[in-house]
Amino acid sequence: MITELGHFALILAFLVAIVQMVVPLIGAQKRWHSWMAVAEPAAGAQFALTALAFGALMWAFIVSDFSLRLVWLNSHSAKPMLYKISGTWGNHEGSMLLWVLIVTLFGAMAAWFGGNLPPTLRARVLAVQSAIAVAFFAFIIFTSNPFLRLETPPFDGQDLNPLLQDPGLAFHPPFLYLGYVGLSMAFSFAVAALIEGRVDAAWGRWVRPWTLAAWVFLTIGIALGSWWAYYELGWGGFWFWDPVENASFMPWLLAAALLHSAIVVEKREALKSWTILLAILAFGFSLIGTFIVRSGLLTSVHAFANDPERGIWILMIMAFFMGGALVLFTLRAGAMEAKGVFGLVSRESALVVNNLLLAVSCFVVFVGTMWPLVAEMFFDRKLSVGPPFFNAAFTPFMVALGLILPVGSVLPWKRARLMRAIKPLRYVFVLAIAVGGLAYAMQSGRSMIGPIGMFLGAWLVMGVIVELAQRTGRGADRLGRLMRLPRADWGKAVAHSGLGVTMAGVAGLTAWTVDDIRVAQIDQPWTVGSYELMLTDVQEIRGPNYLSTMGVLTLSQDGQEIAQLKPEKRFYPVAQMPTTEAAIDYDLKRDVYVVIGDQQTGGGWTIRTYIKPLTNWIWIGSALMALGGLLSLSDRRFRVAAGATRRRAAAVPAE
Repeated sequence: MITELGHFALILAFLVAIVQMVVPLIGAQKRWHSWMAVAEPAAGAQFALTALAFGALMWAFIVSDFSLRLVWLNSHSAKPMLYKISGTWGNHEGSMLLWVLIVTLFGAMAAWFGGNLPPTLRARVLAVQSAIAVAFFAFIIFTSNPFLRLETPPFDGQDLNPLLQDPGLAFHPPFLYLGYVGLSMAFSFAVAALIEGRVDAAWGRWVRPWTLAAWVFLTIGIALGSWWAYYELGWGGFWFWDPVENASFMPWLLAAALLHSAIVVEKREALKSWTILLAILAFGFSLIGTFIVRSGLLTSVHAFANDPERGIWILMIMAFFMGGALVLFTLRAGAMEAKGVFGLVSRESALVVNNLLLAVSCFVVFVGTMWPLVAEMFFDRKLSVGPPFFNAAFTPFMVALGLILPVGSVLPWKRARLMRAIKPLRYVFVLAIAVGGLAYAMQSGRSMIGPIGMFLGAWLVMGVIVELAQRTGRGADRLGRLMRLPRADWGKAVAHSGLGVTMAGVAGLTAWTVDDIRVAQIDQPWTVGSYELMLTDVQEIRGPNYLSTMGVLTLSQDGQEIAQLKPEKRFYPVAQMPTTEAAIDYDLKRDVYVVIGDQQTGGGWTIRTYIKPLTNWIWIGSALMALGGLLSLSDRRFRVAAGATRRRAAAVPAE
């Protein structure tokens, strides 16, 4: 009964979405206020109905209702409850329902909190957002229905992919979807502004919070996915440039560019056309990511390897929205004349360079991701584009971005004298060079990646300190002025510092990792770097829905035992699939990472050990970036501006 109710709610939400797509758009064109007013209750109803459908599907997973085909394919009665719940979105159909739930959530939030928007713009934004929902409701109902029943319910299910049975990956998809689906709001604002033929400072201020929220969620989602890949897959890396990893990273890069570009629109009413284009492209790359994951054309450990016919549907949706938006952009280009002018040396110019570096780096990732498919389709050649290409082609843009960020942050708006503006940074630059030089001296002749990363990390973090010191001015109350800085300024400072910490962590891990593989005998110690390890026991244990071979190792340094590590090699009988569970001793300076393999002839066990310097800096930096975004999002200036707009609207008599 609950399943049928969910199915009915999904269809009803589809019908409400059609009404919300059509009626407010006509009302905005005709200036019919009653028609425009339909958008707000429709957005709330659409979200409530979709949430009901999603809740019904989740309930089917919780109670192991194997009469539902999707539950039978992706769950098992012996599975822990957390993974029964996460199984709701650990498949194509359920994840698409989550996808459209988030589209409707952002639409409902725009209706609930969009009282500061002009009525025609709000109606058009909600109509465009609903058009996106209509497309994906149709996709789900006609090609990917999660509520299909089995005529004869089986006794038990086929289980969820064991790689997905992990806490990190249970929370990774919802955050990731909140990010790149959340970019649909920036797209809706861009298309609505193009329809109205008006982009001004107010539009830049309105679009920023939605883009910032999406970027924060994307940051958290990508970090969780990276952390999961690090400790779960057993290869010891945090990023493999996998097509599905890239699918979330490309919108993140464009969203970061859009955030900085929207600031220029808000402050200076410049870069209007470029900002609109970025808003279209950011969501467009989210659709490209959806296509990559679900088309089956590119292989990935993360992909829902579905039939290409579903990929064609998504390709058509992408062509409609991207093509339509770009055509509208072309027709309205003349209405987006920039008002603010600025000099070659100015904060605006620095933000333009920032945007170009982020956009070009996104294009590099896109080419590397799609080139194997292009080569096979047009040249009949099978190619593999791996980490060496991405590292060589992508890294220089990030180095350049790290170099200009502190400089751009201290430049004044409109025009500046470069040498005068960067004068406070000269000591910081020398100190950052010293940090890089110290790293080079200590690394015993290895590559320059480590020293460059240490230099950039120190340069970014200390550059933030200099910028904050400049904002406080001079005098006795500097600390008071520092604490009274707007949260957006603190958010920027924390986010830029987080980027510096992440760059240092990536460089340290890449340059200074030590690895060792050997056949270890029981109670025979061996040395890796400055650490001593010894395999003391190997046990066979039984989990809730798996069998495990677990090694017990002691980790020592300078004769002192530091930790006991228990790597596992699990086997899931229902799915007939093995997984690797690494054992990691976490530390701020380094991780000791141990993986157990198969038993060898003679009784020994294959053990792989990594010493990974600064690994945790990567996720600490990611957390700082997300925290910086949240601080900016909480800035009271957004609320004050909204309230002022509402008061002005209330003071004007209705027509």
